[in-house]
Amino acid sequence: MTSSSGDAPHHLRDLARLRRVRDRIDREYAQPLDVEALARGVHMSAGHLSREFRRAYGESPYSYLMTRRIERAMALLRRGDLSVTEVCFEVGCSSLGTFSTRFTELVGMPPSLYRQEAARATAGLPSCVAKQVTRPVRNREAPPLRRD
Repeated sequence: MTSSSGDAPHHLRDLARLRRVRDRIDREYAQPLDVEALARGVHMSAGHLSREFRRAYGESPYSYLMTRRIERAMALLRRGDLSVTEVCFEVGCSSLGTFSTRFTELVGMPPSLYRQEAARATAGLPSCVAKQVTRPVRNREAPPLRRD
């Protein structure tokens, strides 16, 4: 597919809008966000935003939001001073079931087990290293949990 030179400014304007959406998700992940509200904020339709966001970043805005929330949840669970339910609400999820399901899909284990395992696995590591080595895998690529 080729585009005419007249499409270039429109494409660049859309990319700038998509960056604003991604930055907003990164900043406001714990707030109630939905695709319609994100789209209104950049004067796009929800469908157009979803299509263009997926084309630019390889996943839907909702998937990106949930990945941000799960990353933050992982850090809070490693800290160990909040329950799984408290972490769920702290990162902006309103359903413990949805949070646990998505967490398990991305991380490969339920949040309660992650909390136990992460405390052992990251003991003694600086937090910046622990964050990098425990980053969730996107798009349901986490290997299933093996129990030996």
